[in-house]
Amino acid sequence: MRSISFSCVSVQEVEAVRAVGEEPAADLAERVARGHGIAYRGLDPDSPLFLSATGEGFRITQYGAGGRRRCLCRPILETYRKLFRYAELEWATPLSIRRTVVAGLYDRGADEEQVGLVLGISERSAVREQFPRARPTMASLVQELV
Repeated sequence: MRSISFSCVSVQEVEAVRAVGEEPAADLAERVARGHGIAYRGLDPDSPLFLSATGEGFRITQYGAGGRRRCLCRPILETYRKLFRYAELEWATPLSIRRTVVAGLYDRGADEEQVGLVLGISERSAVREQFPRARPTMASLVQELV
């Protein structure tokens, strides 16, 4: 097991890091060492979640109009593409992987609230809109019923 050294942090911060396990603890310890600190669930809403190799936050570009505003982080998108290429999943995109995960969750009996929790979507209506459940045909529902 890796040891993590802390300097100039509170007891609550150390306990928060220990509570999340070894791998995330190393990431949180690095955030504390860089002076980002730890807030709710280890995240400070005013500090970057992911850091580049230089320690800076990734640039996020907003696009779209009205209620369809979207965000794009090119460095993270490129990292996903590299991971998919290494896994020989050249066809994959972050959205196709999300849809695959959603299909698996629905197959296991998850409802929209549970799917939203896994994906980080707080509104059930947003989950229903973005990832609707496949509705079975009447024929498949009544087939071999009796």
